Amino acid sequence: MTDLVARGQEKIAWARAHMPVLAEVGRELRESEVLAGLRVAISIHLEAKTACLALTLQEAGAAVSVTGSNPLSTQDDVAAALAAAGLRVHARRGASAAEYREHLTRVLEIKPQLVLDDGGDLTALLHGECAQLGESLIGICEETTTGVLRLRGLSREGKLRWPALAVNDARMKHLFDNRYGTGQSTWDAIMRATNLLVAGKRVVVAGYGWCGRGIALRAHGLGARVTVCEVDPVRAAEAMMDGFSVAHLAEAIRGADFLITATGCRDVVRWEHLLSAKDGLVLANAGHFDVEIDVRALRERAQGRRVRENVEEFLLPGERRVYLLAEGRLVNLVAGDGHPVEIMDLSFALQALSLAWLAREGRGLSPGVYPVPEEVDERVARLFLRSRGVEIDSLTPGQREYLGL
Repeated sequence: MTDLVARGQEKIAWARAHMPVLAEVGRELRESEVLAGLRVAISIHLEAKTACLALTLQEAGAAVSVTGSNPLSTQDDVAAALAAAGLRVHARRGASAAEYREHLTRVLEIKPQLVLDDGGDLTALLHGECAQLGESLIGICEETTTGVLRLRGLSREGKLRWPALAVNDARMKHLFDNRYGTGQSTWDAIMRATNLLVAGKRVVVAGYGWCGRGIALRAHGLGARVTVCEVDPVRAAEAMMDGFSVAHLAEAIRGADFLITATGCRDVVRWEHLLSAKDGLVLANAGHFDVEIDVRALRERAQGRRVRENVEEFLLPGERRVYLLAEGRLVNLVAGDGHPVEIMDLSFALQALSLAWLAREGRGLSPGVYPVPEEVDERVARLFLRSRGVEIDSLTPGQREYLGL
C-alpha cells in the first residue's frame, strides 16, 4: 500500500508541476475562502490531473468526496494517494456495475452543497433514488457533452431541481479539451494499446463535433487518410471543407484500418456494419459511455479472446478479425492517461472557478442549465496566456464605443 501511495504521489506531483493556471486559481480560492467549509462531491475520471483539482478544492477549505465516472478509468495509485491526503475516496479500477453505483451513492452521503459531475451519473442519482441527499445542494457543474445533454433533458421535462453550469460549453473547455485534448489522448491510447502504424492507414471517425474534429485532425497529422461519418449535414459539409472524405459508415468501414466513435450517441457501429469490416479493423470509442459500439453483439456472435492489454480480438464470418480496444469504453482513459496535463490545467481551472461562482451566486438562481459566465471563461484564458508569457491588445475606448460595448 505504501508503494501504491508513493506512485500516486509521483504522478500527482508531475501533473501539478505543469498546471500553472490551476495553481493560480487555487491561490485565489484560498485567499477568498469562498469554498471554505463547503461539501463538494465529485464524479470524474480519477487520475493525476483530477487529483490536482480535488486537492486544490481541499486546500481551499472544502470537504471533498470523490469517485470515478467510469469503472475502468480510475488509477488505483492516484486514488490511494488522495485517500492518504485525507480526501474521501470511493473508487477502484475494474469496479463492477453494482460497485460503481455504490461508489456514486457513497460520494453523495456527505450531502453535498456543490457537485462536479462528468457524464451526469451523480446528477441522475440526485434526481432519483438519492434525492434526499441533495437537500443542501446549491448547484452542479457538468464537465462533458453527454452530461450537459442529460441536464438539458431534465430541464425540458421540468425535472431539474437545481441550477447547473454547462462547463463543457465554455469556450475554454470545448475548444481546447474536446478538440486538442481528445485528439491527442485518443491517438496516444490507441498507439499504446496496439503499437501499430497510423501513417498511410485509412481512419474512419464517426462524429464531427469538437471531439471528432480533434481526432480527425490528429489522424491527418499522423499521415492517415481520414473519412468522417456524420448525421448532421452542416458538420458533414464542414468535414469535407476541412479536407476529409465524407461517407456513410456502412461504406467507409469496408476499407477502414481504424474506426473511432465520438458521437455521444448509442448504436453507432452495429453488427451489420461489422459484417462489412475488413480483416484487422481496430475499433475504439472516444465517447463518454460504452454504448457507441455494439459490444454485446460482438461478444454474443463472434469468438473473442484477449490478445494484448486492452485489446480483444473477435473472429467474424470469413475468418476476418476485428480488434476492440478498452472493452468499447472511453479509450483515452482506459488505455492511456487521458488528456495532456496542460489541457486539463485549463479545464480544471475553469471547473474550480465555476464551483466558486456557484458557491457565491447559486442560491439566488432558479433550477436550469446556465452558461459559464463570460468573465470566468476569459479569466482562465488570460491566466493561460500569462503563464506562457503572452500579452494581447485591448480595445480602445473609441473601439468599445464603435462596437456598442
